Amino acid sequence: MPVTLVFMDAVDKILVQWQQARPDLDVTAMGPVGRLSRVFHHNARRMGETFGKYGLNAAGFDVLATLRRSDPPHALSPGDLMASMMITSGTMTNRIEQLAKAGLVKRTTDPKDARRAVVELTVKGFELIEAAIADHVVRQKLLLSVLSEGEIEQLDSALRKLMQAAEHEND
Repeated sequence: MPVTLVFMDAVDKILVQWQQARPDLDVTAMGPVGRLSRVFHHNARRMGETFGKYGLNAAGFDVLATLRRSDPPHALSPGDLMASMMITSGTMTNRIEQLAKAGLVKRTTDPKDARRAVVELTVKGFELIEAAIADHVVRQKLLLSVLSEGEIEQLDSALRKLMQAAEHEND
């Protein structure tokens, strides 16, 4: 049955085209999946603008934010950072090197185990992530500002289910 809407977004138009081109296919899932993808890309672009105000990209912000939300002295081993961000060691090494060159992190010896290295926020890095995270939170709230509190809770619950299913898909 064709979708009849007063306002059609880009995904609705794609769905109508598929209904016409392949009426034998149930393309219902394309709606939410397409919208999730488009919202993600829109939000990623906007977040990139926010990070750029601080001389960061998403990768650098991710490392600094991970360190900031860890307990003082805001230091983690490269392995702990990798596990938190689910990236490869080569990628992590590159991110740490770039942030160290910018004076935002420093490599030190773990005070609990001299055989381990840790990556620690510098004062400059701490101050930068404090400002960047505040702007980031504002940007995220703006993205959701068209939704009521109840809609945000429903969306969060539905996305949690999707994320859990995706994370356990190969179990």
